[in-house]
Amino acid sequence: MMGGNSRVVLGRISGLYGVKGWVRIYSYTSPRSNILNYSTWFLGRGEEWERRGLEAGRPHGKGVVAKIAGCDDRDQAASLVHREIAVERSQLPEAAPGEYYWADLQGLKVVTPDGVDLGVIDRLFETGANDVIVVKGDRERLIPFLQGDVVRAVDLTEGVMTVDWDPAF
Repeated sequence: MMGGNSRVVLGRISGLYGVKGWVRIYSYTSPRSNILNYSTWFLGRGEEWERRGLEAGRPHGKGVVAKIAGCDDRDQAASLVHREIAVERSQLPEAAPGEYYWADLQGLKVVTPDGVDLGVIDRLFETGANDVIVVKGDRERLIPFLQGDVVRAVDLTEGVMTVDWDPAF
């Protein structure tokens, strides 16, 4: 997440597609093509972000390709490679009860039911079986995001996730 919760990163431009300004998109959404549901994107790198329109897009193989407004040739498209794609937080639908956007979980303090502080969620990633939270504290821990089994509670208001996890792991 970025910009004081005002924008959420949904993917990044990963490469070029053709010669007419199209780009390959690595989407963090599920399904991947959901990134195309937003007609206005913010493209950025570091602190520099610009608003751009999405002219067209479609699934392509296991990924997504898109045509961004004002990007009409391969050279212009090349200048966008490696930029992140974000949308305004207000554009996202409300998460269902018990579901969370990854961006909301990043930065949460992680504790055990006994109150042992394990650190802070740095990032999440998918595996074939389940999502994994990467917790950075006295050391880095990889904890499966299994609600009800490992993840006992998520309190976004307090900024705390309670996990049933042995601190020695």
